[in-house]
Amino acid sequence: MNQKQNNDREFKEMDKIELIPIAFVSNDRDHLADDDWGEVVSEIILRENFSSELFKGLETFSHVEVIFVFHRIPADKKVPASRHPRNNKNWPKLGLLAQRSAHHPNPIGLCTARILDVKDSVLTVQGLDAVNGSPILDIKPVFHEFTPRDTKQPGWVSELLKDYWKTDS
Repeated sequence: MNQKQNNDREFKEMDKIELIPIAFVSNDRDHLADDDWGEVVSEIILRENFSSELFKGLETFSHVEVIFVFHRIPADKKVPASRHPRNNKNWPKLGLLAQRSAHHPNPIGLCTARILDVKDSVLTVQGLDAVNGSPILDIKPVFHEFTPRDTKQPGWVSELLKDYWKTDS
């Protein structure tokens, strides 16, 4: 049996992975939008059954990586194997895993956000691209040593994201 067959067999034995949200997002962003996330301030509020000790020490970092669920994406959505980013035919048709989108097979978001404050069970961040009520699966501090020294990306990405972090005003 080759490695792929072995992996497929193990996957069939493990139908799903169960994750429990540790916190929820509270912000004034109720509408789903592709742009204007730069000035959004969000509170990440731990669930009552989690200790505020989980946040201890985060105030010594400038940024966190937040892993969250796109909870407003319908569970029965059809996920295409490929598409044009934002359905814009001026950009290349790409496999879904070559795009950052809520329309992946698993609706998981990942965003690096600036830490503004840590108080008790509330972590306040800026630039988190999650809407109000989004479940938080995990939070990790950004370690400089874990960031890539060099990255590359095609030109269409900069065009697509030119307004992503701009303010609403």
